Amino acid sequence: MIKVNGQEHPWRPGMTARDVLREKNYVFPMIIVKINERFVHHDRYDATPVEDGDDFWAIHLISGG
Repeated sequence: MIKVNGQEHPWRPGMTARDVLREKNYVFPMIIVKINERFVHHDRYDATPVEDGDDFWAIHLISGG
């Protein structure tokens, strides 16, 4: 089990940051990912593993003026 934005989410072996975003339907183009307080660069979402027990945050950036 992992936590995604504070809520429990099923974990499976081989899961990546991109998998979590897809499973949660997070498709907003300007999104920041943090796993266990460490930021993940968007170019690394496919290569960044998510481990059982991780604390995953997907933060939508909003711009405006």
